[in-house]
Amino acid sequence: MNRGQAIAAQVCASCHGADGNSAGGAYPKLAGQHPEYLVKQLKDFKTQPGAKQPARNNAIMAGMAAALTDQDMVNVSAYFASQAPKPGYAHNKDTVPLGQKIYRAGLADKGVPACASCHGPTGQGIPSQYPRLSAQWADYTVAQLTAFTQGPGARNNNEAMHAVASRLSDSEIKAVADYIAGLH
Repeated sequence: MNRGQAIAAQVCASCHGADGNSAGGAYPKLAGQHPEYLVKQLKDFKTQPGAKQPARNNAIMAGMAAALTDQDMVNVSAYFASQAPKPGYAHNKDTVPLGQKIYRAGLADKGVPACASCHGPTGQGIPSQYPRLSAQWADYTVAQLTAFTQGPGARNNNEAMHAVASRLSDSEIKAVADYIAGLH
């Protein structure tokens, strides 16, 4: 068993699944995610030198990340990136048109760019810069977009996402999150 797989089995599997496909929306699917992005997020859970708090404030993940060396982060991220993500599905047919509009075209009247402009037409993202969103749990995406709206103390590790998410209503966040869950 390689080192990344061993870390995943020992540290990550109870929440994220042994193969990075978590069982529900409380925890993100990590399978197929860009390894550079995963490394960055793991580092963001640690308080960096000179900072008062981590860029991502999550007590559970702070404890998990604290135990990992930089090489452990690279290894476990490479392992999860190599796993096949399980498909997801949109569940609310009534919000799919709004979610699709936000994802594909944005909301010009609110200054919200299309999600696809950074995360790609099928949600594959751009390594290290923009995460893969395709088939992510809608509940998890709602929680992250909501945290981005709150900024410092919640999720302040991406100023652009803070600005974008802050312009979305709760119903728009739910619609685009459900749409993202069904992206393939």
